[in-house]
Amino acid sequence: MNTNYIGKGTSRVDGREKVTGQAKYAAEFTAEGMTHAFVVSSRIAKGKIKSIDASAALELEGVLDVFTHKNRPKLAWYDKSYQDEDSPPGSPFRPLYDSEIQFSMQPIALVVAETFELARYGASLVQVEYEEESHTTNLKANREKAYNPKKYKSGEPPKSRGNMEEAFAGAAAKVDQEYFHTSEHHNPMEMHASTVVWEDDGTMTIYDKTQSVKNSQNYIKKIFDLSTKDARVISPFVGGAFGSGLRPQYQLFLAVMAALALERSVKLVLTRQQMFSFGHRPATIQHLQLGASKDGNLLAAKHEAFAETSRFEDYAENVVVWQNTLYKCDNVAFDYKLVGLDVYTPLDMRAPGGVTGMYALESAMDELAVAAGIDPVELRLKNYTEKDQNEDAPFTSKELKECYRQAAEKFGWEKRNPEPRSMRDGHKLVGWGMASAAWEATQQEASAKAQLTADGKLIVSSATADIGTGTYTVMTQLAAETLGLPLEDVTFKLGDSTLPYAPLEGGSWTVSSVGSAVKKVCDAIGERLLKFSRKLPGSPFALAGLEEVKFENGMMKLKSDPSKGFYIKDIMQQRELDVIEEEVTSKPASEQKNYAPYAHAAVFVEVKVDEDFGTITVSRVVSGVAAGRVINTKTSRSQILGGIVWGIGMALEEESFMDNTFGRFMNHNLAEYHVPVNADVHDIEVIFVEEHDEIVNPIGAKGLGEIGIVGVAAAIANAVYHATGKRVRDLPITLDKVM
Repeated sequence: MNTNYIGKGTSRVDGREKVTGQAKYAAEFTAEGMTHAFVVSSRIAKGKIKSIDASAALELEGVLDVFTHKNRPKLAWYDKSYQDEDSPPGSPFRPLYDSEIQFSMQPIALVVAETFELARYGASLVQVEYEEESHTTNLKANREKAYNPKKYKSGEPPKSRGNMEEAFAGAAAKVDQEYFHTSEHHNPMEMHASTVVWEDDGTMTIYDKTQSVKNSQNYIKKIFDLSTKDARVISPFVGGAFGSGLRPQYQLFLAVMAALALERSVKLVLTRQQMFSFGHRPATIQHLQLGASKDGNLLAAKHEAFAETSRFEDYAENVVVWQNTLYKCDNVAFDYKLVGLDVYTPLDMRAPGGVTGMYALESAMDELAVAAGIDPVELRLKNYTEKDQNEDAPFTSKELKECYRQAAEKFGWEKRNPEPRSMRDGHKLVGWGMASAAWEATQQEASAKAQLTADGKLIVSSATADIGTGTYTVMTQLAAETLGLPLEDVTFKLGDSTLPYAPLEGGSWTVSSVGSAVKKVCDAIGERLLKFSRKLPGSPFALAGLEEVKFENGMMKLKSDPSKGFYIKDIMQQRELDVIEEEVTSKPASEQKNYAPYAHAAVFVEVKVDEDFGTITVSRVVSGVAAGRVINTKTSRSQILGGIVWGIGMALEEESFMDNTFGRFMNHNLAEYHVPVNADVHDIEVIFVEEHDEIVNPIGAKGLGEIGIVGVAAAIANAVYHATGKRVRDLPITLDKVM
């Protein structure tokens, strides 16, 4: 029996449930007497509701009620000051608050009926008259109205230093360009849904699509003046989220409101079109100025960004911080401004700010390499920084140079002819491009509970989530290896608000945060086992400390003499212990404040561009990733693969079309919002570069959920330039832009 699991390619422990359909998602739970709700959405982007008439819907047999701003229940909280765990500064949107319309497809009524079909039909009968006002949804047209928010949730621009203008004026090689990408939407396969089960005692069990059951629970507790026992939130499986489940979405509020008012169970599932009505990656304009000496040393760097936000919240991202983490430069200037539009507040979307900011930065670095006549990899190595200049702090670890070396070697970069349009495959132009990538590797406070039973079975729990990343599996691996138990004897529980606290499942911090808590609580169980074993007859552990002990193959052994030890089951049985239970909280160590924690990567891409039609194929990708200790090589590789595929979509396909006349995203479906399919994805190779980090967190792991997408769009754009000689600075790169 081998109980060494960390660093191995372990299959998902929840895989069988998923492929056999046993895994249940928010909309799949039901209860006796379940009612169904359907949202009526506003057809205008700004104005007021003059009148709303639900009489035709209410006349239908089986329609229970139609909730609007006029008849919604009174609430304990509707104060604009309340913010959930992921709120940006401002006044959060409040469904059915009053007659004001703040964005297109805003929920303005909720029809509740005995069946889904009846609720949907009833919604079509609700008549609404509007007093329409002129709206503004065009970022580019309103750039001159940009402002610096008084408070940033994140995204505050770093302090400038040196004299950027003077250094740029004297540079031998220069880049002065703007880069743009439009809004993008999350589009997880699972629709946003909340199923509220009304219990006989007046409490509720709520199955919600969320990336944090604790955040959802706290949100509804505040609004409806509920106690913790009044509302239990459960989310065992999430069918993709990518950030869309970080904030409680309006279906949760509406479903709970209806259940409380009717004292019935209520299910509310949003349509795909309605899922385009909340949160998206914000459209962003970026202006880059880079200046270098003749030999390629970076002398000046300026990065300023203009991004959209709503009228009611200031949403900001870490767009302009990345130059300071990648390339040393003494003369820099940064700015980040927002443009308020009549749209819903943007929302964190896989690698928020990082994928955006490094698309522009890494494209500009490629342009600088061309201007200076230097190989793109050589330029990055020449300007490599060993410290985060934002904080003037060393990195906890940084193996980016090794990422460049290994990925370039695997890709065959040395064979690249730097001249644009110089490489061909028949009638197709071949282009090779590359980019750097970085993403934060932070640790948050988290708690975990562990219970070891007399039969040697271990249950570990924390109220975290698994949005498809492999949380169930990785936590099981960490627990099993820490106590030397077979994987099948360990169960990890998550997605339940009754479990110990865990932060939002986002930011690539779940493994480092919850994983550290799991390791700590299992160590606490080990300490208890050691204590109990000391008094057993002939115990070799009478004077041993935990550091002198190892757990392996269901046993506790002396490191100095592995032949001496006890089976864990025997310790439990001989001491007549039914269960050993521990609960701990893990926090970042104080020394972490002195360092900059980041994961790094280098992405190399080959594209083939049809010279006649301008169609682009990403034929090869090699990504070298340095992310500390890789807990599960199989699920980790899947995370990087998924990020790369999304990067292909960002570079070539994904685009939310805003019709500024109506103030609405028009391609709000999966037929017209294009994402990569199998035919778009070819050879992808992932290299995990060895990286030891004893500072970043107790398990030495850095998150992988976001680093995989960062840099990919830039590498593709750079490859398209190399293939065609045409620089496209407006994502996505569609054939019309290439032609």
